[in-house]
Amino acid sequence: MHKEAIIEVRELGKSFGRLQALKDLSFCIEKGEIFGLVGPNGAGKSTFISILTTLSKPTSGDIYISGYSAAKQPDRIKKLIGYVPQDIALYPTLSGLDNLRFWAGIYGLGGKLKTQRIEEALDIVRLGDRAKDKVENYSGGMKRRLNIAVAILHHPEILVMDEPTVGVDIQSRKYILEAVKNFKSNGKTVVFTSHYTDEMEALCDRLAIIDKGVIKSIGTVNELKSMYGKEKIEDIMLSIMEA
Repeated sequence: MHKEAIIEVRELGKSFGRLQALKDLSFCIEKGEIFGLVGPNGAGKSTFISILTTLSKPTSGDIYISGYSAAKQPDRIKKLIGYVPQDIALYPTLSGLDNLRFWAGIYGLGGKLKTQRIEEALDIVRLGDRAKDKVENYSGGMKRRLNIAVAILHHPEILVMDEPTVGVDIQSRKYILEAVKNFKSNGKTVVFTSHYTDEMEALCDRLAIIDKGVIKSIGTVNELKSMYGKEKIEDIMLSIMEA
């Protein structure tokens, strides 16, 4: 069955002075899949994410999301994407609930719909019982989960997650991965970066291995293992980096 591409990356390049962070990337991400981007530090993952989420403009090429240009139509793209950045983007002196109320207002949600979406998001990330506590009293994992709740309030088509499980406790990691699966089960698309290759193997429908700004391979976990003759994604990454 032919699947529909929701994200099309076309000849994407990004330079910072003489440093070429991304080099002529072209690939598609399908609607309803969990797509993982894996690679060492400095490989270009965060640069790609910043262009995908319209925080940065490409030097060449473009990314098209549901036909809209990330470079030229960022306002259209922002409505389609929920972004969970590496850095926690919350107001620490407010409660979790007040943070969600604030962001729901930014998204233009009001009345019963606002209340409903907040309850739904808190339920997905398992924070309902701590919603009235101040964020400054949350653990790192709880803050990350609240960040995810913020990102899904407006029912985006695509959830972009940059290292969402770095430095979180075991319980929060479990809840975060469950939230990702929940999002996919509703027919949505997830773009996910992580250093934890075991997590990627368990979660992702397809993986792209990126190194030095170049996509080295794309495929399902089994396809990549077969292609490289390795048992683990970690071993594939090491062989690519050492080549």
